[in-house]
Amino acid sequence: MKWVGILAAVVVIVSCFFPWVIIDSRNITISGIDASGTNYGKPGYFNFLLTAVYLILTLIPRIWAKRANLFFATLNLAWSFRNFILLAKCEGGECPVRQPALTILLVASIVMLVALILTPLAKQKKEPEESYSR
Repeated sequence: MKWVGILAAVVVIVSCFFPWVIIDSRNITISGIDASGTNYGKPGYFNFLLTAVYLILTLIPRIWAKRANLFFATLNLAWSFRNFILLAKCEGGECPVRQPALTILLVASIVMLVALILTPLAKQKKEPEESYSR
């Protein structure tokens, strides 16, 4: 499952380069790295940061890394959900047209979190306990 999560993280990064929303009335195409003509900034860069931390922590086989990774994967999912809701809402009678990359971003973020939750931890060898007898 670790590799499924890594593949989903790559899909998140790639989907940020494709168009997310098209606003026909103003001839604007919004992607994760280019939202010119709007006040949304560059929402894909935060996904890049969270996904990079996710990838690094996924490769570390420690319990603390998995716990920290849960935080970053959940934050990435929340940010993707925010982009999905905020960028495609109708304002002033203009309804933007969602593109498949925005839905792919959301689905890949969900897959990242699910893959992380379903990845088993590596078994650590327990040292034999010393018994003290009196």
